[in-house]
Formats: sequence, structure tokens, C-alpha cells
Amino acid sequence: MSKNIFKNDKFKKTRGGYSRMLSVCCAKCNEHICDYQKDGPGNLRRMYFDRIFKPKVSVSKKDLSCSKGHILGVKIIYDKENRPAFRLFVDSVKKKIIKSK
Repeated sequence: MSKNIFKNDKFKKTRGGYSRMLSVCCAKCNEHICDYQKDGPGNLRRMYFDRIFKPKVSVSKKDLSCSKGHILGVKIIYDKENRPAFRLFVDSVKKKIIKSK
């Protein structure tokens, strides 16, 4: 596994400068969706487009779904930061922290 390169921008600094890389999977079928840089503490409620790495599914559609058709979230514009994101449904994804080498 190669080293993950974290984005270091104003959004990361706003959330305290703490980031981790997550492996995101569908909760129903356990299919890998993408790797995602999560900034700051708390639950994963939104996935910002600029933080999605190595997507295995199309992120250009109006909803986020796995290849088996399970809908995981819907596309929104997060008003506070005017950023495009997917709003995830509760318990639709599983995530695991990826350890960097």
C-alpha cells in the first residue's frame, strides 16, 4: 500500500487539523466504495467530493450507491461551506481507519 497524501487546506484547519483516511464500504453487501479523508472528530455524516479517493463507483450521479444498487446517500451542496457532498443515510456505510505506512 502506498502512502496516503492528505489534503491540507482551510477546511482541515477549521476542523482542528486532525485527519484520518477511512475505507468506506456498503453496510448491506460489504462492497468497497472508496477511500475517504475524514477531517475532525465526530461521525461520518457527509462525504465531500474533494475528499473522496479511489472511488469504485460513479460519484457523478445524483445519489451514491454501490454496484448492487443499495443507495447510501444523496448529492447535496453543503450550505455552510458551499461545497458539494454526499449526505449519507444513517447506518448505510461501514468504515475502517486505514493505517498509513
